[in-house]
Amino acid sequence: MPPHSVGRQNDRVAAPASLYRIRIKGRLGATARSAFPSMSCELMRSETVLTGWLEDQAAVFGVLAQIEGLGLQLLELRQIQASPRLPESGDDRSQDRV
Repeated sequence: MPPHSVGRQNDRVAAPASLYRIRIKGRLGATARSAFPSMSCELMRSETVLTGWLEDQAAVFGVLAQIEGLGLQLLELRQIQASPRLPESGDDRSQDRV
C-alpha cells in the first residue's frame, strides 16, 4: 500500500488531515477573515497568518481558491504537521506513538 494512504472510506482512499500555516500579504479585515472560518488568524505587522487543520488536498485547494478569489497575495503555504498514521496490520513500528 502506498505510504500516503491510510484507509478506505466509501471506496476512496482516506488521507489524514494536516496542519497548515498560510501567510498572506497585508492585514486582513474581519470580512476577509470570515472567509476562513475553520482557521485561526494572527495579524502581524504587514501580513496575516492563517493556521488550521485541512482534511485533504481538496480542502487545501479550496483555501487557495478563496485566497485567489479575494484577490489576496499568497506569501507562503506550509504543511506544519500531518496526522499520525494509523498502524497497519503487521506494522508494529507505529505502536506507542502519540
